[in-house]
Amino acid sequence: MSQETVPGQGGEAYPPATAPKGLLQQMEELMSALNADLAGLDADLQSSARGAGPAPAAWDDRA
Repeated sequence: MSQETVPGQGGEAYPPATAPKGLLQQMEELMSALNADLAGLDADLQSSARGAGPAPAAWDDRA
């Protein structure tokens, strides 16, 4: 095998245009997407809670 196709021999295993993302970058992107989803859910819950009356007894921790 040549140096261009074998990782760890000083050459790159993939051309730069198709190089896989690093694990840290993938995790940052996933966390960003999760954060956006949670922010949207929180906004939905906040807006629905403003118009709602008291929580049902099943949701009340004191019951």
